[in-house]
Amino acid sequence: MTQTIPQVDLQQFLSQDPSDRNQFVSNLGSAFSDIGFVALRGHYLTEELVTKLYDQIMAFFDLPESIKMKYHIAGLAAQRGYTPFGKETAKGFTHADLKEFWHFGQDLSPEDNKVFQYPANVIVEELPDFNRVGKKAYEALEQTAIEVLKAIAIFLDLEPNYFQSFVEKGNSILRPIHYPPLKEAPKQAVRAAAHGDINLITLLMGAQGSGLQVQNRSGEWIAANAQEGELMINMGDMMARLTNNRLKSTIHRVVNPPKALWGKSRYSIPFFMHPMAQMSLDCLSNCVNAQNPLQFEPITAGAFLHERLIELGLLKD
Repeated sequence: MTQTIPQVDLQQFLSQDPSDRNQFVSNLGSAFSDIGFVALRGHYLTEELVTKLYDQIMAFFDLPESIKMKYHIAGLAAQRGYTPFGKETAKGFTHADLKEFWHFGQDLSPEDNKVFQYPANVIVEELPDFNRVGKKAYEALEQTAIEVLKAIAIFLDLEPNYFQSFVEKGNSILRPIHYPPLKEAPKQAVRAAAHGDINLITLLMGAQGSGLQVQNRSGEWIAANAQEGELMINMGDMMARLTNNRLKSTIHRVVNPPKALWGKSRYSIPFFMHPMAQMSLDCLSNCVNAQNPLQFEPITAGAFLHERLIELGLLKD
């Protein structure tokens, strides 16, 4: 399989040249309308910060299981802290994914936290730099995502800051994932079964190891591995609902490696851009017409997230 994911550079959108900005919006919108994925360069995440973050998450996942389990917080539906191996199952599947992960969330002021009441971030005592580096990466990815959403808004003929008030203090998640080495042939399970993301957009840092595949419109699976300096960005189910499927939430998966690579871990760090729970996901009126009739019932982002967390087995009904 060859990489056929379109590539764009955020610096083109940040340019003062209107023609550059318009070209970026057109290329981005075309990619998200077609395959739902794009490879982005020119973002706010520095190479130094990426290296530090991978160092910290590898150190965390290398900790003894007894220590990691101190940070598995009951009652949070895995929204913060540590989620151990085999706890998450993709929608429509019965076998849990072969992964463990961590969740960083918003780090708001005490005043804002009274309003939004997000779970507090979990502090890892054994690694003094873990949370500091995670916060910096979160902020860089959030800043990048806000610019991408501005371009999406323009493509949809909305006001450029349409999404901003919904996402600036939204319930976004940075999720470092560890896919441990395989000791034997998995019984039907894969590292991450075929799924669509829940949120508005996902920004994926270049994974330590291949395996990510995207399903194109013909049903074929194609490799989607970020090159050095790139972020993979894809539409989530919330954006698909909002745009009445004008922008596609592409099905993707992480397949198991060939047997020769079973002994190696894989690390991946997606940033899931979520809006505030109160945001309406009712289909935009300019995305509904005779050729594309209304496909979804009205719902809020919070209610939709609640439904999906139940489906993933992370929340009890």
